[in-house]
Amino acid sequence: MATGKNGETAINMPETKASVKGTAPLLNSSKAVSTVEHPNRGVKKGFAIGDFVLRLCALGAALGATVAMGNADQVLPFFTQFLQFEAQYDDFDTFRFFVMAMGMVSGYLFISLPFSIIGIIRPFATKPRLFLVIFDSMMAALTIAAGSASASMVYLAHNGNDDVNWLPFCQQFGDFCQSASGAVIGSLLAAALLLVIIILSAFALKRN
Repeated sequence: MATGKNGETAINMPETKASVKGTAPLLNSSKAVSTVEHPNRGVKKGFAIGDFVLRLCALGAALGATVAMGNADQVLPFFTQFLQFEAQYDDFDTFRFFVMAMGMVSGYLFISLPFSIIGIIRPFATKPRLFLVIFDSMMAALTIAAGSASASMVYLAHNGNDDVNWLPFCQQFGDFCQSASGAVIGSLLAAALLLVIIILSAFALKRN
């Protein structure tokens, strides 16, 4: 309290907390928003990368089997004026079915590669992966059917069947049988890879 020259009394009021708050400088505070990555993202992306690599391997095996069987052709060096001894894959309906089936599988595996890449970019996308699981199962069944049917024909070509008097001819057509056997092995390898791909896709589709 102070007294002025004119007799007026001035009262000094202490500053309240509200006034102190009002005169305090305003500071602009910004919160850093951090994006929390899903704990399963790395695992699902790993599944997607494995799917792509296995799909490439299956494509190579299926395409190699198709080419090997399609090029299975051998002409024996001895032939007569009216008769020539030759063995081709299209002489057997089973081998012809094998070439068509493995050609379809090779084409599908090539077309499926972009969908597999989508799975790498978007690990939690379920529709592309579900699409691949359905068609992978169909192609695996087709590959197993073609490979097993051709394997039985290759076995007969190597060993024959005494009960029905089917003689083995791989001793004469060795190159032809070698190409056909390699094609069958390639198809069974492609089928095994497709089964592994289906199992990986089933794990990747799990939500947890």
